[in-house]
Amino acid sequence: MAITDADFDYIRGLVRDRSALVLEAGREYLVESRLDPLARQEGFPSLPHMVKTLRSGPSCDLHRKVVEAMTTNETSFFREMRVFEMFRKTILPKLSVLRASERSLNFWCAASSTGQEPYSLAMLLREHFPALDTWNIKFIASDISTEMLARARAGRYNQLEINRGLPAQLLVKYFEKHGAAWEIRQEIRRMVEFREVNLIHPWPFLPRMDVIFMRNILIYLDLATKKNILARVGRLLEPAGYLFLGGSETTLNLDDSFEPVSFDGATCFRLRREDNV
Repeated sequence: MAITDADFDYIRGLVRDRSALVLEAGREYLVESRLDPLARQEGFPSLPHMVKTLRSGPSCDLHRKVVEAMTTNETSFFREMRVFEMFRKTILPKLSVLRASERSLNFWCAASSTGQEPYSLAMLLREHFPALDTWNIKFIASDISTEMLARARAGRYNQLEINRGLPAQLLVKYFEKHGAAWEIRQEIRRMVEFREVNLIHPWPFLPRMDVIFMRNILIYLDLATKKNILARVGRLLEPAGYLFLGGSETTLNLDDSFEPVSFDGATCFRLRREDNV
C-alpha cells in the first residue's frame, strides 16, 4: 500500500524531531522503500499499519527503529582517497610536531555508520605512523544507530563492502576470512571506541579534539541545526585542530569562526586564528 500524505507527514515530523534529518516533499518513495521492509520485519501486514501503531502509542523502540531506518548509512573504506592522503601527508605530520611534548592526540569520527571510515583512519595510523603506537591516542567513532554501532564494533564486512575502496594489501594484512565475511583484526578494532551519539541532542563528555571527521552529515540537516552543530564543534575543536566535512559541505555562511584550508587537492576547515600557519 502506498503511504498516504498524512502518514508521510507524520514520518517526516518524527524523523526531524529525533534526528534533524529533513525529508523533502516528494520523497515518499524513499520512506516506502526503507520502511516497508521494517514493517514486515516487525510483523505488520503493511506500512500504514505500522504508522498507525506509531501514532497511537508512546515513544518506544519501534520509533527508534523507524528513525534509524531513515538515516543514510552510505560509507566505504577510504572514501574520497584524496581526503585520506591530505590527512596522511599534511595534517597528521603537522599535529605530530605540535603535540610532540604531550604525546597525545584525539580524533572523532561522527556518524561513522558501519565503521569503514574510522577503521580506514586506524589502518592509516598503523601503516604510516608506527611511532604513534606509544602515544596516548583517543579515537572515538559515533553514530545514532545502535544497529550500525553493533556492526561497526564487530568489524565484519561482506565481499561487496570489502571491494569498495579497501586496497588489497591492507585486506591481506589487517583482515581475516570467516566464512563469507571478512573480519578486521583485533589490533585495529581496539584502536577505536564506538559510542552512541545523536548530534542534535546534548553530547556526552568528549575530550578536546585535534581532528573531527563529520562528513556528509550537514547536507541532510536544516539551517538552524547546521549552525548549532558547527558552533558546538568549534567549542570542542582544539585551536590548531581540523574539521573534515563532505565534499559538497562547507562552513561558509554558517559559521564565520571557521576557515577552509586546502592541501593535496582536498579541503578541510580550521578555526580562524591569527597564529594559525
